[in-house]
Amino acid sequence: MEAAVVGAGGPGLTRWQAAALSAVAGWVWAASFYDLTRRARALVQPWVTRRVHAETTAILRFQRLQHKLLDNFFSVLSCVVSVPFYTGFLPLLFWSGHGKLARQMTLLMAFCDYLGNSVKDIVSAPRPCSPPVRRVTATEDEKENAMEYGLPSSHALNTVCLMGYLLHYVLAYGGHGSVMIAVGLSLAFLLVMLVGIARIYLGMHSLTDVIAGIGFGFVILAFWLAVHDHVDAFVVSEQNVASFWAGLSLLMCFAYPKPEFPTPSFEYHTAFNGVAFGIVYGIQQTYFHFHTPDAPLIFSPQLPLLAFAGRVLVGIPTILVVKFCSKALSKWLLPVMCSTLGIPIVSSCYVPALKVDNSKSKPDVKQGVGYLQRVFSLFPQKAFDVDTGIRFVQYASLAWSVVDLVPAIFTHLNL
Repeated sequence: MEAAVVGAGGPGLTRWQAAALSAVAGWVWAASFYDLTRRARALVQPWVTRRVHAETTAILRFQRLQHKLLDNFFSVLSCVVSVPFYTGFLPLLFWSGHGKLARQMTLLMAFCDYLGNSVKDIVSAPRPCSPPVRRVTATEDEKENAMEYGLPSSHALNTVCLMGYLLHYVLAYGGHGSVMIAVGLSLAFLLVMLVGIARIYLGMHSLTDVIAGIGFGFVILAFWLAVHDHVDAFVVSEQNVASFWAGLSLLMCFAYPKPEFPTPSFEYHTAFNGVAFGIVYGIQQTYFHFHTPDAPLIFSPQLPLLAFAGRVLVGIPTILVVKFCSKALSKWLLPVMCSTLGIPIVSSCYVPALKVDNSKSKPDVKQGVGYLQRVFSLFPQKAFDVDTGIRFVQYASLAWSVVDLVPAIFTHLNL
């Protein structure tokens, strides 16, 4: 049996888990000490910026095809393959009995979101200039997307990864006929191409952004297909999963690169970081109760369509209530905890009393006294944004409720 690092509370992290966390912590230190983000940006950003500006004429020529039907079609298509859509779709996948597929697509989406947004903020390359490019932002989500940097296209990257994995899953656990494979590949290829065209037509990306997104997507998909079975086995059956994932989630927040100027990308990462942790924690607690391979599937005698509809009607309001309550609780509790520990904090949105006064050179941070405060005073006196913790907690709670609380309610209601 693999040796473990033992702490006072019992079995601790296994050696490989401790080594993995140490490696990430070492990377965080090295990236900060050697200023790797700025160095990488200096190498890549000028070339990408030139490419985006050079492609403006081609984008304008393409947008001469402007038509309201095309505006609506490509806007709807972008919404269907957007992160919020996947977020709403994945709970239904869990409750329909496809637990392994839902777990893998959730973790893959979090992985794609982290890597894609990290590259965006490392490169910090602009989107096509608008004007002269016409930018169509039909939803609030698209307006927020437009505030991010351009390369790579997250829509293209996520579509390649998630549709590619879905196709792999269907072929692996379903039929293997040559006709089905050809149809699946054709549909996946068509969707990726349409998404790429949509992002250019809507003025959200250049051709370089889209090609980079597709390229990164294939690399991430190939890596995930090589490790997904190991990841799933670890999540459902290994020891110290929750503590390891909590440490990893914390370190990944610190490992996230600092963009040239603030964008919503880090907020998206924090949300999916929380979702991944909530799913992993909930699965660890309830795998053998609700998520084994013999769980009833939708359209089976054990889970007819009417029962699934009942699950949706009960489950969606429940997870929204959990998200609301966890946000309210964390907005009160996290500032109190940070104040007790002497951790300097500010709030960019959620806690008005902690918002930064831009007229001051430094935010006023009340420091306590005592042993814990002296320990935290050894760290650099940087004010941390408590909104990051609040956002993480609310999305972790939402994800936990999807795989733990809500299935327990289904059991009590015989759904």
